[in-house]
Amino acid sequence: MTPGRAVPAVTDVVVVRRDRAAPTGWTTVVRLLGLLPGDWACQVEAGQDRVVLRVELAGATDAPAVRRAVSRVLADTALHGWTEEHRGTP
Repeated sequence: MTPGRAVPAVTDVVVVRRDRAAPTGWTTVVRLLGLLPGDWACQVEAGQDRVVLRVELAGATDAPAVRRAVSRVLADTALHGWTEEHRGTP
């Protein structure tokens, strides 16, 4: 790590496909990113049935704000069949 460079705080949100009729993760990631705030810095890991969003926390963006935004996005009909995976969820 370079001295003087702070590591940004991040939060991970995992969404999983619960309905086999829903589009796969690679399509879903495009929809998710298109509906989330455009100024968020995100990294994505996408698989067929699981997407991990790693969102940088900056300014007014905190972990609860990220979760609320993802919940709103998942309510969109284009993302039907996908749900947030909460810790402790198998």
